[in-house]
Amino acid sequence: MKYLRTLLVSAALVALAACQPQAGGGAAPAGGAASNSPPIATVNGTPIRRDFFDFYVKQVAGRNATELNDEQRGQVLDSLVRAELVAQQANKDGIDKTQDTAALLELTRINVLEQAMSQNYLKDKKASDQELRAEYESQVAKLPKTEYHARHILVATQPYAERIVESLKKGIKFDELARRESMDSSKESGGDLGWFTPERMDKAFADAVVSLKPGEYTTMPVQTQYGWHVIQLLETRDTAPPPYDNVKQRLEQVVQAKKFKAYTDELMRNAKIDKTDEKKPDEKKPDAAPPATDKSAGKASG
Repeated sequence: MKYLRTLLVSAALVALAACQPQAGGGAAPAGGAASNSPPIATVNGTPIRRDFFDFYVKQVAGRNATELNDEQRGQVLDSLVRAELVAQQANKDGIDKTQDTAALLELTRINVLEQAMSQNYLKDKKASDQELRAEYESQVAKLPKTEYHARHILVATQPYAERIVESLKKGIKFDELARRESMDSSKESGGDLGWFTPERMDKAFADAVVSLKPGEYTTMPVQTQYGWHVIQLLETRDTAPPPYDNVKQRLEQVVQAKKFKAYTDELMRNAKIDKTDEKKPDEKKPDAAPPATDKSAGKASG
């Protein structure tokens, strides 16, 4: 009965969106004012249309209403009737006109129409294999070309890290020092971070790794927001892009999204848009831009 619990949770939102006041006052019938579908229930004079009930079940349960048994249909209808009653009371109490609720309803309207417009615009614009292949090549070209396998020792202060470096120079094994001195959870595996690409790491950490040759370690400790690192590069390898067939579905989504964006770009160019929230000419500009922050993935625990 898990899907029925989903119905109960979703009923209020669906019914509220379906029963918005019309321009002439009163609530629109659930299922649309122009619907000729017969009512499956009437709540204080407001009909809940059968086609709306069927649509509701399909959307939130992922199955047709005809697949429900009599008990299940009764439970779903009761939840919808209950939600309609709550929505009617919300309208009576003016809840639909409060700032947050009105804004959320308007946002829901915009999102639903945007999604419907996207589906309608793209229905006869299926991505060709040539388009998918071109997008694949474009994405592959942006992928990092090299992966790095490294380990590190993380400590709290620079002098402590410098003592780690001195110990390494004396021949103490890196993994032994990591297990004994590192405060990172990777200490259990001798500081091993596994394979990664530079963009996954804090910039200072990544720059240090890229500068090393396999077997080398940083003789100058590297500082990140997590502390001070001594890093050893173990090996590198070329990255292998995912096979085309494995990402074809995702590529279709990307290509279709780009097509719809191009369409909305054209709408933007042809629209008359007045932005009243622009800064006034006499407003003081900030003296300097805020400092950029590095990525927070410097502490890649094993």
